[in-house]
Amino acid sequence: MTSPGAPHDKGATVWLTGLPSAGKTTIAYALAGRLRAEGHRVEVLDGDEIREFLSAGLGFSRADRDTNVQRIGFVAQLLAAHGVTVLVPVIAPYADSREAVRKRYQEHGTGYVEVHVATPVEVCSARDVKGLYAKQAAGEISGLTGVDDPYEAPLQPDLRIEAHRSGVEESVAELHALLTERGML
Repeated sequence: MTSPGAPHDKGATVWLTGLPSAGKTTIAYALAGRLRAEGHRVEVLDGDEIREFLSAGLGFSRADRDTNVQRIGFVAQLLAAHGVTVLVPVIAPYADSREAVRKRYQEHGTGYVEVHVATPVEVCSARDVKGLYAKQAAGEISGLTGVDDPYEAPLQPDLRIEAHRSGVEESVAELHALLTERGML
């Protein structure tokens, strides 16, 4: 839910990309709590919730994944244009899809940062928050990003967080500092 914000809220989007179980959503919700406590208007567009409500019916083909990313980018940009800081923890495995979202922000003059939550697949698999890695290993699912489906890691993200080496609060502080430095808060 969007919280009441300060009149100076500029709106921006923080796109957190990474493998399943990398820590994207955990970092996004922790940052959202900090920003709300500071009086900012914040919305988290969680990839799982978006798939359930906005992108229901889409599968996991490349075309469907691209469509999902573009839908999320569109909604995030609308919110950001209205002074909301939008946190988007979404895998978004393809570089060209993420670049198309970034270009949309450049065209609209809305703040945007891409954050790569760079947790190695071995660590993600051990965490296995949703049981996806176990299901893939058992042959129950296929097309798991980073295992048997591609993940194109950002080559030059605005920030790279190694969530397996730093705690949530440290990651949030690093991200908050970037947003402050870029004048997005």
